[in-house]
Amino acid sequence: MNHRILDKIGKYEFIAEPFHCDFSGRMFLGHLGNQMLNAADFHSTDRGFGMKYLMTIQRSWVLSRLAIEMEEMPEQYERFSVETWVESSMRFFTSRNFRVTGSDGRVYGYGRSIWAMIDTESRQPTDIFSIDNGAINNWIEAEKPCPIEKGGRVKMSENADFVRSIDVNYNDIDINGHVNSVKYIEHTLDLWDIDWYRKHRLKRFEIAYVAETHQGDKLSFYREQTAENEYCVRLVKTEAQTENSVEVCRCRVVFG
Repeated sequence: MNHRILDKIGKYEFIAEPFHCDFSGRMFLGHLGNQMLNAADFHSTDRGFGMKYLMTIQRSWVLSRLAIEMEEMPEQYERFSVETWVESSMRFFTSRNFRVTGSDGRVYGYGRSIWAMIDTESRQPTDIFSIDNGAINNWIEAEKPCPIEKGGRVKMSENADFVRSIDVNYNDIDINGHVNSVKYIEHTLDLWDIDWYRKHRLKRFEIAYVAETHQGDKLSFYREQTAENEYCVRLVKTEAQTENSVEVCRCRVVFG
């Protein structure tokens, strides 16, 4: 493919399938997050730095941070688009933004993400600019606005309440052999029940990934209210083999 004829911004159409929607008939945030990650994969693959190519040279993209802020969610059967573009790139991290729009052009919301490139053997970060002589720089679009705040460090005290533990099972694990990025989001949002969601709209979700979780590990969730309608959640894994406890990610959840 001639990458030169492509736009710097990719736009991909999806449909809000009914079984990807909650009791209110609107999309689950986890499924929207999945479509954002699909858009990122389509965009990078078409432009020569996607997972399909990276796997052939023992490289992979890993998601480091994700922030999604929505004014409303697509309704069942609705067609919507996810636009995505690379806002900036440094040697070890790149930032990629998203915009979600309806078929009528209205803006549902935005996303911001930070990615690292790792060596799949050593699991260590590698130089993004070493791929195709730094070709990612040809695709940077710094001018397109993404009006939501960047995800910062999720600050929590040691006083967070233990809510529950779950076992990590087959459906949690993705092609990389560890818990899928979006599964952490779904499990975290399950800390509130349906009655809560009947009265509260999920406005913003931030997650910062720290470590990987594997089949057989146990995940424990600690929650702390940090402001009105704002909660922070810490996820800690207990490793199956060693019984070691390791923090794997932190989330910040803001309700409208």
